[in-house]
Amino acid sequence: MKKGLLFFSLLLLTISVLSGCMYPEERLAKNQIPYEDQIQAVQTAVNKYKEDTGGLLPIKTKSQTTPIYQKYPIDFKKIAPKYMAEAPGNAFESGGVFQYVLVDAETNPTVKIFDLRIAETIRDIKLRIKSQGYPPYNEQIAGHVFSLDFRKLGYAEDPTALSPYSGLELPFVVTGDAEVYVDYTSDLFEAVKDREVNYKPGEDIRGILLEDSSFVPAYSLPYTIDANTKQPIFLAK
Repeated sequence: MKKGLLFFSLLLLTISVLSGCMYPEERLAKNQIPYEDQIQAVQTAVNKYKEDTGGLLPIKTKSQTTPIYQKYPIDFKKIAPKYMAEAPGNAFESGGVFQYVLVDAETNPTVKIFDLRIAETIRDIKLRIKSQGYPPYNEQIAGHVFSLDFRKLGYAEDPTALSPYSGLELPFVVTGDAEVYVDYTSDLFEAVKDREVNYKPGEDIRGILLEDSSFVPAYSLPYTIDANTKQPIFLAK
């Protein structure tokens, strides 16, 4: 009887340990998926917070120079647990890989996300540039935008960012002041190819990528439409 009880106890312990090992992996996988229902839940919470506070938004304060698509990160401490139980599992605040932000903050606050793993790659590239002392420019793409010779930075292969729009690998580019960005030219090309574009040359066209997506083009430079070819190009400073 005692042997049977001991065996049963050991079996329960083994199952518990195995479950504990499996859970983090399962949770990690879920934290990397941009669930639409989670985004909608945050949107509902933001709307209720705004209504109850007379128009205020639950966002963290950023400097005026912060890029527009990273400028209004949602502060989950302001909406949880009153307006939602907790931050979504895929949010950075819960151990996920996505930053929740607002776009059209002044006119129509809308919840979007971006993948923070891009920032990690950019950080590594910039550290290597700093270590070398200057960006190893490869080719000039636009007046102030260049491709990089990543071999000179010690990479065996060119680092890329996974596009949330096409699923393709997007290249990184660098500006004359050594700032690193994701190049969304191919995504913008596909976005304008089969639709009527109301943007004019000189206007930033990145907003077109938001129309059918929950993602913002984070870590990007402004783009516009070429007056002659009507194709996406970097917007000159």
